[in-house]
Amino acid sequence: MSAKRAVIAGIPGVGKTTVITRVRELLVRKGVAVEHVVFGTIMLEEAKKLGITDRDRMRTLPMSNQKELQIKAASSIAQMTATVTLIDTHLFIRIRAGYLPGLPADILTTLAPTNLFLIEASVADVISRRSSDTTRNREMTDVATIEMEIRLARGVLAASSVISGCPIKIVRNENNMVDPTADEVFQALLE
Repeated sequence: MSAKRAVIAGIPGVGKTTVITRVRELLVRKGVAVEHVVFGTIMLEEAKKLGITDRDRMRTLPMSNQKELQIKAASSIAQMTATVTLIDTHLFIRIRAGYLPGLPADILTTLAPTNLFLIEASVADVISRRSSDTTRNREMTDVATIEMEIRLARGVLAASSVISGCPIKIVRNENNMVDPTADEVFQALLE
């Protein structure tokens, strides 16, 4: 298997991290050296140097600080040497000024991904998952906002593909269907 660096993204509440965890398990069972990194967690390690200890609070930093954290995180990830690196991230981050791209051109160039995946779920599933997630300080939004974020994610994914030159795959993660969703990502990574 050739080395892969897969960006796996989705709006909050699609079950992205759960899917990535299963994809990682499938790769390990196949004997593949795999690294699962959460882009925001790596950014938080850098943010701690600025006194930020809450991942959700990073969104309140000035955009220049957020961009600096993104670049440092991308540089760190680009140095990883596993056969498959699964990068758990968001395509955009809601901030006071609107939406900040999670993977602007300089970050994509630094990461040099081989695959781009977008995990999607129904609006009802997203609302349900966001409301039941007590581990994060999630903003509750209405149906129209979630629908707009899904469309925005698709647009950003397409732009990211144009910039990086790598393929995109949109995968649905409907409720209680994590295994087939993970298998679809796993199979795409084997190609």
